[in-house]
Amino acid sequence: MSAVLLSGKELARTIKQKAHQEARDLEADGFHPILAVVVATDDGSTHWYVRSIERAAESTGISCRIVDLGPDATEQVLVSVLKDLSEDPSVHGIILQTPLPPGVAADKLVGHITPEKDVDGANPSSLGRLAVGLPSFAPATARAVIEILDHFDITLAGRNVVVIGRSAVVGKPLSLLLLERDAAVTVCHSRSGPLERYTRSADVVVVAAGRTGLLNGSHLSSGAVVIDVGTNVLPDGSLVGDVDEDSVRGVAAALTPVPGGVGSVTTSLLLLHTTEAARERSRALVRGSAG
Repeated sequence: MSAVLLSGKELARTIKQKAHQEARDLEADGFHPILAVVVATDDGSTHWYVRSIERAAESTGISCRIVDLGPDATEQVLVSVLKDLSEDPSVHGIILQTPLPPGVAADKLVGHITPEKDVDGANPSSLGRLAVGLPSFAPATARAVIEILDHFDITLAGRNVVVIGRSAVVGKPLSLLLLERDAAVTVCHSRSGPLERYTRSADVVVVAAGRTGLLNGSHLSSGAVVIDVGTNVLPDGSLVGDVDEDSVRGVAAALTPVPGGVGSVTTSLLLLHTTEAARERSRALVRGSAG
């Protein structure tokens, strides 16, 4: 048995095409979508990721405004920039990229991103709305997991799904999205004890802990579906996930690759969320002028 690779590349192209069409429709209405990405680090992998967002946005017809504040930016400067972008009518989507400077916590900043422009679901109010089923932008990585499972017709209703990791970026919002799809969800974390206690009975395992090789074949039952959200940079610069692919391939029925899996879909969803935010803004302006 060898796991089927659940590549996200085709799905990412489809989502990107949808965003491109929406951007063209907005342009036809005299409305140009703009995404702002706030960066305050000299981390090389972060800048690589931000450049990839910029290239993808521009190829989709979305302007990407990189606001690079440098690794010494203070909390006060970041708050001021986020407030200004939230109030800027020309900006439709805002992302605060991590990591941040030492001593600056993201959870103190994301509340300053207005929910209407919070295209990566970072503001606590976005997570709260998601929890009670109200319209909001889900974190793009969490939504990417659901989109991949849907794309490959993997049933969630009534299935036992284990999420490893409880971050506000992936684990917590993903568990909410899975519950909306009628899955039975277990969230594991550093205090949960041996993973196999939970994962060996799972139909689907999603790993989002940021630890290389955290999940291996011995943790799984035969035929499980494994979604690897991890992105870990090795000393040689290569990118790997949280899954020991070699051992998992012989046990799992399907596995997302890293790179080429969840990450590519995440970027496309950020662009789609930006066009959706721009479209809602254009409708609000039309309603305002009609009133």
